[in-house]
Amino acid sequence: MRLGSLSAVIVIFLLTSCDKKVASPTEADLQSNTASYSGSSLPIFGAETGAQSTPLGIIRAPYVDLYNYFGYVKPGTLPDALVNGKKTFYLYLWVPLANPEIGVRMISPWKPAYKKPAYTNTDFQSSNWSEGTNDLSNYFDTWISLERSTIADASQITSSSIAAAQWFSYGFNDDSSELPAQPSGAKNNSVLRVVSTPSDPLRALTRGLYRVGFTTFKPGDVQGTFLLQIGSLIRIPGLALAADPAQLKDIISSN
Repeated sequence: MRLGSLSAVIVIFLLTSCDKKVASPTEADLQSNTASYSGSSLPIFGAETGAQSTPLGIIRAPYVDLYNYFGYVKPGTLPDALVNGKKTFYLYLWVPLANPEIGVRMISPWKPAYKKPAYTNTDFQSSNWSEGTNDLSNYFDTWISLERSTIADASQITSSSIAAAQWFSYGFNDDSSELPAQPSGAKNNSVLRVVSTPSDPLRALTRGLYRVGFTTFKPGDVQGTFLLQIGSLIRIPGLALAADPAQLKDIISSN
């Protein structure tokens, strides 16, 4: 299927599903995102919306915007929570407008071959990232989830409000054959795509505070470097991503 046809499908979806007017992706947008991964060992991050099944596999239009978080969990770091007996960490995501689809994928360990996309101004990183780039041995079997809170105003983002908020799950993913194998040879990296359902308050991708939870498939230690990517079918000025709520508010304030 030609890229132009996929673009048309996405444009129709945006016009019918998004509750706020935004610029729809253009052919140039999609080509720019595709070109940004030329020569990279990571496959292009494509959307669920407009995906077409062919004899050669599923063809997906690339997400228009791609946000990167370069993270490092130092061995011995205490988790943010214990969920079902697993050491779980959170990255908080501020999404300032409604979105037709959000994609999340995580790769561990990070490798220099995983080149940054063209939109380098949308990169985020953990405070200890430089230390992590020297840790070439640790990685983990990724498991990711996406949740949205009842917090819809950035001024309300505090540690106490996050603890008191209700969180609604959009799902999770453990292993994906789409991504490169880990050093063990197993394809244990993760991909999750969520398409908004505007008619369902629990499945709509509305403005608000989200979080990506990550841990391991089996109970164990989460340690090593990782690359987390957030894909969007529309541009999201003001999107912010951080492990600490206070840092997240600082990023939002600076946008």
